[in-house]
Amino acid sequence: MTRMTSEAAIERARSQGRPALIAYLPAGFPDIQTTIDAAVAVAENGADIIEVGIPYSDPVMDGAVIQAATVQSLAQGFRVAQVFDIVRGITERCDAAVMVMTYWNPVLRLGVDEFSRRLAEAGGAGLITPDLVPDEASEWFEASDQYGLDRVFLVAPSSTPERMRATVEASRGFVYCVSIMGVTGARTSVSSAAQAVVDAAHEAGAPRACVGLGVSKAEHVREIGAYADGVIVGTALVAALRDGGVKAVAALAAELSGRTAPADS
Repeated sequence: MTRMTSEAAIERARSQGRPALIAYLPAGFPDIQTTIDAAVAVAENGADIIEVGIPYSDPVMDGAVIQAATVQSLAQGFRVAQVFDIVRGITERCDAAVMVMTYWNPVLRLGVDEFSRRLAEAGGAGLITPDLVPDEASEWFEASDQYGLDRVFLVAPSSTPERMRATVEASRGFVYCVSIMGVTGARTSVSSAAQAVVDAAHEAGAPRACVGLGVSKAEHVREIGAYADGVIVGTALVAALRDGGVKAVAALAAELSGRTAPADS
């Protein structure tokens, strides 16, 4: 299986003169198969990278829509190991890069090497780890190097120049720029801090800096795409999936990516 890396996906978008569209979906919501079908649908409608989020019992960074989805997934019996089936199900049907976004504890519980090996075998590109800082990531550095996985760390408006440089140096694939302080959620306007965080990441040497938290409209994608290498959309897609199923999430992805109509999955 040929794995698409997040670097390759973002550079492919760049060669087409646009920012990469990165779509977040919670694993197991509303069920395993629909997660796969929704991810494939958004990939077929313009998403370059799929983030599959592992449900967590205490999702401190997630807003109400994503929290509700992850609570439902956990209540239905979702288990961490099922994420590899989801990743494989997506990578076998489309050429998007597939990342897993997870708090660090589930990785530790399964075992960092075991998790990394199984992710690579499923065709996954790597991990986005919102609560892991580079200073505490030595085991992840080793495993990600061994299995050729991307490692995406987060930076925020509060990141010091020293922390920014260290995070940029530790990341592989892209740097995840949080544009606001606080929990996630769709917003009517993009935080004014977004460009400052992206600029700081670029100045610290990041070849690819992507913005997440609060993106919900096509104009947000265009606005952020003027200075960022990728635009991350989560809450708006999860709400579409909740309210209208795969067809609705495909239509929103088409709108966000600037396509006139959604492609049939």
